[in-house]
Formats: sequence, C-alpha cells, structure tokens
Amino acid sequence: MPSTSTADSATASGGDQGKAPGRFTGKTALVTGAGQGIGAAVVAALAAEGAAVAAVDLDRVRVDATATEHRAAGAHVRAYPVDVSHGDAVERVVDQVEGDLGPIDVLVNVAGVLRAGAVVKSTDEDWLSTFAVNSDGVFFASRAVARRMVPRSSGVIITVGSNAAGVPRMEMAAYAASKAAATMFTRCLGLELAQHGIRCNVVSPGSTDTAMQRALWTGDGARRVIEGTPESFRVGIPLGRIADPADIADAVLFLASDQARHITMQNLYVDGGATLVG
Repeated sequence: MPSTSTADSATASGGDQGKAPGRFTGKTALVTGAGQGIGAAVVAALAAEGAAVAAVDLDRVRVDATATEHRAAGAHVRAYPVDVSHGDAVERVVDQVEGDLGPIDVLVNVAGVLRAGAVVKSTDEDWLSTFAVNSDGVFFASRAVARRMVPRSSGVIITVGSNAAGVPRMEMAAYAASKAAATMFTRCLGLELAQHGIRCNVVSPGSTDTAMQRALWTGDGARRVIEGTPESFRVGIPLGRIADPADIADAVLFLASDQARHITMQNLYVDGGATLVG
C-alpha cells in the first residue's frame, strides 16, 4: 500500500479547515482487539482526536467494518487483520503500519479472550489459548513497537488489563493470571524504556458492557454484577453502574496524552470502585 504522509493523515482524520486540531493530530496509533468492545471504543476515541489509527484484530469482518465506518465519517482508520498470538505476524504488521501510516506514537494492547470455568475442569487449550492472546499478544506487540520507538526516544504503550488481575475471581483463574502477567510485563517494560522517554501504563477495567461481559451473565446478569454475588465472594460496584467501553477509552486517551507526560509504570483501575483492596 502507498505510504501516507503526516499531513495527509491529519487531513483524512477529519481536520476541516478552521477546526481545532485534536490532541493526537499528526500522530499514529496502533490498537489491538479493535473489532469490538473496548478496542473499538479506543479506536473511535483516538480517531476523533485526530490520530491515524491502525485497527488490528483477528476478526477480519469486524475490523474492516470498524475501519470503513470511521473512514466514512472522515477519520483515518485502516484495518489490519492479524492474530496477535503469533510473533512473526505481529512483527510484519507493525512494519506494514509504519510504512502505511508513519512511525507509531501510541500502542494500545486491548486484544483479549476469556474462557470461564473451574480450574479442575479447564483444559490445556483453555489455559494456553488464554495466555497466547492476553499475555503473549501483549509481549509480541509491545516488543515490536518498542524496538522502533527506542531509536526515536518517544512513544506511549498502554495495556488494557483487568481488575481481576489483582483480585481473585472464581472460574476466571486463567484470565486473571494472564492479565496479571500482562500488567507486570507492561510495568517492567516501562522501567526499561523510561530512559528513552517512552511511557508504559496499564488501564484495568472492571465489569464493562461488552460482548465478553454479557456472555457471563445469567438471568438478571447486569443487576447481579452491580449488586455483587456473595456466593462467589464477589463485591458489587459502589458507583452502581457497569462501565461503558467509552469510559475505558477515556482513561486510555488520558494516559496516552501529554497531560500524563509524567506518569509511567502505573495501573489505573476503572471499575466504579469494585476493587476494594489495592
């Protein structure tokens, strides 16, 4: 594909003459898990703020639809179907994105899977596939992008984790463990990259209104999530609502922006107060 200049990116992202530039005008962002849920919300938020966005997802149909929708609205979003659990594929797509859109300024790791079930009933595939996306995928994408950010001495990497990484959850051991691994990896990466002016942070959502969350509901699921389920030792949500994906995207944008220029290696919980221990 032909390369797109920074000026072209700003124009294509809806920068009409006379309109104030967004916080990310002239910047390139790569978002994994961009086909739906939180990933799609992050793509929308970055595009609205002027970024040229590479939308990465395993589901070609969904990620193409996401990109097409935003381009129709004048934003600069391009789809890149790829499986983040394959390191070679991730390396190739990062190369392609930088050739198409320019140097990546912001990476947001959102891609994730959840296979709920008791540990004693879980299969090897349940465990391995969960870590392949939630942990390996974060490592592969972060490593590929960081290698290119280091010579430029700038960049931001954000991993969308989960409050389950810090609080035990019944029938979510693989998910919680994989998110804990991704969280600590991102913080360690931030320590290594700080000398290069690159910031790495984590956003940890609680229950968020996505397809993944709804798949866990039974009966009056939303109410039970908000009120808590004592039989599974799970507290409710003090703010009395389930998060919208846009709530998570707003936190990501803050940490990716210059407003957070002195914040790195931190884990921001966005869960309505559901995590009562720190």
